[in-house]
Amino acid sequence: MDFEPSDAQLRFRTEIRQFLAELPPATSAAVHDSGTLHSWSVHRAMAERGWLKAAWPVEQGGQGRDPFEMATLNEEFARAGIPIEGWLISELVAKTLQIVGTEQQRHEVIPAILSGEILMCLGYSEPDSGSDVAAARTRATRDGDGWVIDGQKMFTTMAHEASHVFLLARTNPDVPKHRGLTMFLVPLDAPGVEVRPVHTLGGERTNATFYERVRVPDSARVGEVDGGWDVMMVALAFERQPAAAGHLLHLVDRAIAWARRPDAGGRAPIERPEVRACLARAYTDLEVSRLMGYRMTWLTARDVLPHTQGSLAKLFSSEALMRAASSLVDVVGADGLLAGHGTEAPADGWIEHEFRHSVVTTIYAGTSEIQRGIIAERHLGLPRAQARRASA
Repeated sequence: MDFEPSDAQLRFRTEIRQFLAELPPATSAAVHDSGTLHSWSVHRAMAERGWLKAAWPVEQGGQGRDPFEMATLNEEFARAGIPIEGWLISELVAKTLQIVGTEQQRHEVIPAILSGEILMCLGYSEPDSGSDVAAARTRATRDGDGWVIDGQKMFTTMAHEASHVFLLARTNPDVPKHRGLTMFLVPLDAPGVEVRPVHTLGGERTNATFYERVRVPDSARVGEVDGGWDVMMVALAFERQPAAAGHLLHLVDRAIAWARRPDAGGRAPIERPEVRACLARAYTDLEVSRLMGYRMTWLTARDVLPHTQGSLAKLFSSEALMRAASSLVDVVGADGLLAGHGTEAPADGWIEHEFRHSVVTTIYAGTSEIQRGIIAERHLGLPRAQARRASA
């Protein structure tokens, strides 16, 4: 495996950096401070440049960029602190539809996603099931030539901005829980849908979404009836790209810049051994996270879904981000808890921001405990862990 950037990657990196340099200086802080990790102005600008479909074949209207060029795009946006979660979620749904969708979905829904017309969010988690997504109670009931959906989803991030939700619903309560699920594409402006805000420790807005007799046609179904678990596994293979590695890259860059800047006494923090040790550990974890991401990119370039590799990368990068943020708060001292971008807070407030946000990255796309279980069973061949019984 050769991870040295190609000429095409270097040219694309230059193009991306020029685009990012032309954004208003406050773009990153404004997006993060809004609590919504999506900027419509950035999204539209990406669409104008064809970047929303850059990875797709030229014959399908894309730019035919390879997975390593797309990894470059993700890395540069992360380095600049510009979140593109809305596009990443929408793209993973488009990739999933390319594999398991109908001809109609491939010819109508995918182009609408890649043009920016459709923005997706994910409707998996529910209030009473936590990480046990297969225990979903949201019901989809046959009604003539369509389906009626009733239930509630939790942590539906981006639902207040998205046009559609990629929804997991129970269609058969009489079979084992993993086998009675079906996936749907549900318009969020459909009658009976309600979106309520939920604000997190990480300063983000997520949502609780409610579905009361929401009717969708059968053409909104993705995959086979009762085959939703298999569809979701395809989507999760794309979702478990190590997104936390991007946050770690941004945090390390900001922390190094802070450490090199002299304080009021004329001494730069990087002269302190504990600061150097902290940055060295964080940078080492960053490089490991990037290599794991490149490994996934290499597999994707060979049309291999990186199931277990995705769990390895997601687990390591999210916990590395949490370690780095916590260690930086320790070495910075009380000032490390100062919040607010554009203030006197160290690293422009990003240390405090990631200290809160890093906890969330160990939860979404499957908790660290779930990732360890996947690695143990699929990669190491260990038996499935037994649930602990509550003590009397």
